[in-house]
Amino acid sequence: MIDYHINHLKELESESIYVLREVAAQFEKPVLLFSGGKDSIVMTHLARKAFYPARIPFPLLHIDTGHNFAETIAFRDALVEKIGANLIVGSVQESIDKGRVVEEKGYNASRNVLQTVTLLDTLEAHKFDAALGGARRDEEKARAKERFFSHRDDFGQWDPKNQRPELWNLFNGKKHVGEHFRVFPISNWTEMDVWQYILLENIDLPSLYFSHQRPCFVRDGVILAYADFMMLKEEEKVEEMTVRFRTIGDITCTGAVHSSATQLSEIIEEVASARTTERGTRADDKRSETAMEDRKKQGYF
Repeated sequence: MIDYHINHLKELESESIYVLREVAAQFEKPVLLFSGGKDSIVMTHLARKAFYPARIPFPLLHIDTGHNFAETIAFRDALVEKIGANLIVGSVQESIDKGRVVEEKGYNASRNVLQTVTLLDTLEAHKFDAALGGARRDEEKARAKERFFSHRDDFGQWDPKNQRPELWNLFNGKKHVGEHFRVFPISNWTEMDVWQYILLENIDLPSLYFSHQRPCFVRDGVILAYADFMMLKEEEKVEEMTVRFRTIGDITCTGAVHSSATQLSEIIEEVASARTTERGTRADDKRSETAMEDRKKQGYF
């Protein structure tokens, strides 16, 4: 990797570490949202760097849909044990059992949207006043509207028309009781930046990101991994495919791509030549033109 790219990545790293330290300084009870995906893994790596040699001074929070990839859960548990972090798990299944949300039915049923209520309930239960997320502005047009410090009202909702200015490196974390902030330290990173940083720092990832064989089927042009709780339409056939995932979430809406990339350098080559964004493989973003923004206004990540 040439010096120009290394310098660029180090600048992004410094910016993110500054934001992480600002959160620790301004808020009483922050938490790091951890999905098991590459962005949250990079966030965890940055947090370790920001506060080394001490441990990360806030817990990790995973919202478990109950329909996560087994590989994601195994990686999460191994990482938490390795770094000695405190893990809190919010369960969508518990939200369903308590009647807080109603599970979707039918072919396109997904628990992805249900995560919002579970997340807000968990933040409230633990009185977290800042939730650090791994969202980036290049992911999706609604993401591009959000600042580093994203204010949420006492209902956990986001108003894109009422955001605070961020001049230079000054962040305003003032809030009223019951309100909280979402904070996005890697906002200015791109997907390519993330992959190059993972290569530079030799960061471990779940096996899902690398080429492997698994049972899949195609729905509305999206390759989905098959699980026994998923309903298939008559024309949909499950077959073994050689795939990898560009983003990781709930099985029901996380699309795969055909790939033979088994190394980080090969993934970087794929990303460089890709004609779609990584969220172009997410079925949940295809429900409407404003799917992401609508969910964010309701309290989504």
